[in-house]
Amino acid sequence: MSARIRLVLLPGLLCDAELWAHQTAHLSEVAEPVVVRTDLADSVGELAEAVLRAVPGRFALAGLSMGGYVSLEILRRAPDRVAKLALLDTNARADTPEQTERRRALLDISARGGFDRILPALLPSFLHPARLEDAGLVARMKAMAGRVGPDGFARQQAAIIARPDSWPGLPQIACPTLVLCGRQDPLSDVAVHAEMADMIPGARLAVIEDCGHMATMEQPQAATVLMRDWILYA
Repeated sequence: MSARIRLVLLPGLLCDAELWAHQTAHLSEVAEPVVVRTDLADSVGELAEAVLRAVPGRFALAGLSMGGYVSLEILRRAPDRVAKLALLDTNARADTPEQTERRRALLDISARGGFDRILPALLPSFLHPARLEDAGLVARMKAMAGRVGPDGFARQQAAIIARPDSWPGLPQIACPTLVLCGRQDPLSDVAVHAEMADMIPGARLAVIEDCGHMATMEQPQAATVLMRDWILYA
């Protein structure tokens, strides 16, 4: 078997390596998974540079939600370093004023000592309605949020709010690209992903049924199979 490609995995808002636990475990025979945190800097530029410093050479790159924003920034800065790209439950456009207003409201709650209220407020946007009663999944998400903490949350939101619009650069993406989302993702719907896939030359669109925004945790087997095919055959 040929040498495994290094696979950089970037988590979303209030997420850490647990977001990619199934993929890290089950893709290790075809790739070398490396999860890089997205809560250590307050701009996507700084986060992108941190990845480029931490991971040598060329690599496959996958980002979910906020991780997708950072992935697109990496591609903008160093397209020659990215061998393959996977964009999961994300959006290449910049924040709208309404989205920024909602983020600032959550930041205000957190800054006033209400960080423990943030994830419960976001869960209906993160998960398929049927999984809001999945105690195990919700507990894993709460544990991730706790590890990110209020300071990491503030840095992540600052980076998200200030991120550039990556939409105009989509036609210039030249590496094999997978665009993946949950059918019931309320934050970045199928239409957004289909439009992104249409904009990226040769991109493959994959939609996971009965799945919200957290595809890699809600439907881990399906997400892993699609990513395995992307690694091996794209």
